[in-house]
Amino acid sequence: MTFGHEVSHSEIPSIHEREEIIVLLDGKTAVVYGAAGSVGSAVAEAFAREGASVALAGRTQAPLEAVAAEIRHAGGTATVSVVDARDETSINRHVDQVVEATGRLDVSFNAVAVDHIQGVSLAALSQNEIVGPVAARVATHLLTARAAGRHMTAQRSGVILTFTADAARLTYRNIGSFGIACAALEGLTRALAAEYGPYGVRVVCLRSMGSPEATHMDETWQRVFKSDSTAEERRDERAALTLLGRSPALAEVGNVAALMASDYASPLTANIINVTCGEIAD
Repeated sequence: MTFGHEVSHSEIPSIHEREEIIVLLDGKTAVVYGAAGSVGSAVAEAFAREGASVALAGRTQAPLEAVAAEIRHAGGTATVSVVDARDETSINRHVDQVVEATGRLDVSFNAVAVDHIQGVSLAALSQNEIVGPVAARVATHLLTARAAGRHMTAQRSGVILTFTADAARLTYRNIGSFGIACAALEGLTRALAAEYGPYGVRVVCLRSMGSPEATHMDETWQRVFKSDSTAEERRDERAALTLLGRSPALAEVGNVAALMASDYASPLTANIINVTCGEIAD
């Protein structure tokens, strides 16, 4: 028994017969918040390489311009805007301007960093020192998702990408409320997916474990574990915890983000994408 049209092998073009290059995000418009940071810039560059027009948003002009210059030098398209991703008015104004200029909004990615006090126990922190960073991290993702959602629901398509870390699932001492915030964001991802799904809008979370090129990770882990080991030794220790024996490179995180934002991932929503090289086994 067969279903539908039976395709013979002669009808399927071989790899050598296909001359076109697949560009995952061709013609799409993407906003990246925290675009001057290590993760944000890697994702923005991946989006641009895959054909998207990228709107870089952040709080400081100069580093955003540096990322935009790299994208343009590589033949991509990027604009720069100073946006406070914790301020709803600033976010909404910027998104409206992007849509007015390009006619649509296809992807929104938030890589905004929020400081957490780390290196001491939760018992040593005040209520505000614990709850404040959680609220701030959830708020920026909620506000940027809601701004994108207004336009995406109207056009009945779009992808909202959130970003968390392995601490959402793994238990570490002395990391403050960072793990709590990551777990909350993953819950927010699922809730937003339920809200926006009927309008054809997908919401997906990328969960990473930190990348070796992100130098701020060295200081963080030194502060948390109070180890006498060198930065390189700590990176090796972290890599040894993974099934692949390494941590994900920033470019790999960007590649996964581009894939999740593309139509190739169209069935995926409410997913937590495990970008930990097997540190976490789902």
